[in-house]
Amino acid sequence: MLKQIAQFFSRAVSSPSIRKKLLITAAIVFVFRLVAHIPAAGIDRESLARLFSSSPLLSLLDVFSGGTLANFSVMALGLNPYINASIILQLLTFVIPSLEELQKEGEYGQEKINQYTRILTVPLAAIQAFGMYALLKSQGVIGTLSPIALLSLVLTMTAGTVLAVWLGELITEYGITNGVSFLIFTGIVSRLPITLGQSIGVIAGEDLIKVVIFLVLAVAVVGLIVFMNEATRQIPISYARRVGRGITASSYLPLRLNQAGVIPIIFAVSLVLLPSMISQFLSGASNPQISRLATDIGALFSPQSFLYNVVYFFLVFGFTYFYTGVVFNPEKISENLQKNGGFVSGIRPGVETTKYLAFVLSRITMVGAVFLGLVAILPSFFQNAIGVANLAIGGTGILIVVSVVLELTRELEAQLVMGKYERFIRT
Repeated sequence: MLKQIAQFFSRAVSSPSIRKKLLITAAIVFVFRLVAHIPAAGIDRESLARLFSSSPLLSLLDVFSGGTLANFSVMALGLNPYINASIILQLLTFVIPSLEELQKEGEYGQEKINQYTRILTVPLAAIQAFGMYALLKSQGVIGTLSPIALLSLVLTMTAGTVLAVWLGELITEYGITNGVSFLIFTGIVSRLPITLGQSIGVIAGEDLIKVVIFLVLAVAVVGLIVFMNEATRQIPISYARRVGRGITASSYLPLRLNQAGVIPIIFAVSLVLLPSMISQFLSGASNPQISRLATDIGALFSPQSFLYNVVYFFLVFGFTYFYTGVVFNPEKISENLQKNGGFVSGIRPGVETTKYLAFVLSRITMVGAVFLGLVAILPSFFQNAIGVANLAIGGTGILIVVSVVLELTRELEAQLVMGKYERFIRT
């Protein structure tokens, strides 16, 4: 197995085009990680470290910032404003007819929506930068800043987010795989030595049985994630064109069990953390009633609480259906099949095919949505059921890492196959 993996990556690196993309990706990641360690001014580092060590909420947010929030660098907001802007734009496509029409216009429409997403990212980043300053100020991590210093901090953090989005899009265009997911992946991996050390330190005090259960479950979860990401439902497609002696040509339409990937979890985290963030911000209010209410809300939506995990699960479940509906349109697939003379075996072309594809997609999305929801609440399961607390590597992080590695492998395989065809055509 290891020999095959080594041979695969050896062939990938030996290809000039793939090697160029890998070098570009590595250079962009180097710049991203370098900027991630440039600190913003006026932060008490020791207080910040204590705050993150005691707040699972901020630790989870740090995962989606690409590992920049814990350092409170100029990229402290990371890609969170861009992710929130994407959520807002995709929700608005169901409300605003002009955006819905843009979404149906293929590559041009998608590019315009991406442009609107980038524009919306800027004000969202500014608002979140001010909110982060207010939160850290209430926790004593940062002092009161003058208007000029505050404006400078907000502009710096907004520029950091814009830079992170730009670097992610450079990877998407000139490098390997989706840039935004890859930057989040690099943030998780860069913290892996520290998180493993924390986990080992926590597990060292537990008995041997709990350690064995933890390791077995970790391996099982990784294997299950790989299986679910690769699983497909193949729908047989026949074509009216005749081949040879009156035989109808046939192929398969593969429907992935997990069409949405890690996007639903990223979307759900952005919403489920809002009550905790608001409660943490208001907990230092001078009004005792507001402070007590904020504390109660914070306790209800603690990452270890039952309510938090239930809401998190159903948000992931709902966003899986929502995003699958965005990326896969049964009506469009049915129309393309009909134009190319294809049809699902035993199903009439047109409306009947659309209904059949929607029915199959709904059933397999149910399985994928439940799977993603269970992976999202995995850390709480480990902590509450097994008795291993403060796990540094959560189900969300594992899912992102495994999904990005699988996507990278598929991308490299596609590039290698394309290179073979190009050499074949030239000869």
